[in-house]
Amino acid sequence: MIEGVQITKLNKIDDDRGSILTMLRSDSKVFESFGEIYFSTIFNKAIKAWHLHKKAILNYACIKGKVKLVLFDDRKNSISFGEYDQFILTPDDFFLITIPPFLWNGFIGLNESESIVANCISIPHDEDEMIRKRYDDKYFKYNWENK
Repeated sequence: MIEGVQITKLNKIDDDRGSILTMLRSDSKVFESFGEIYFSTIFNKAIKAWHLHKKAILNYACIKGKVKLVLFDDRKNSISFGEYDQFILTPDDFFLITIPPFLWNGFIGLNESESIVANCISIPHDEDEMIRKRYDDKYFKYNWENK
């Protein structure tokens, strides 16, 4: 696994009326600070990549559908420098993935209908602290269609 990334199994309670999905609590070992919570929707086979945060810690959980999250570590001093990692996010296997600053990330929708990823980010959204590249940027050696 890429250095600094943390996986936290989450609680999901189902009954005949629906589900309760607990995402992040202030007493969790991965909680740093609260910036904002937002939801990113993605359609089947759509790709939202690549982006990197210089300050923010991301806390992703998929609350509807299924997505593949891909991480790339180009931090020169990291023990996982140059590595890619991928995770399938779905409420059927409900977990939180905590992503530290300076890791490239993106995701692709895998569900026939729209999927929803929740992010509890450690600071309010600030476009100036982000770097964005297209999913097909030559810098990345990742083929979204074959993995």
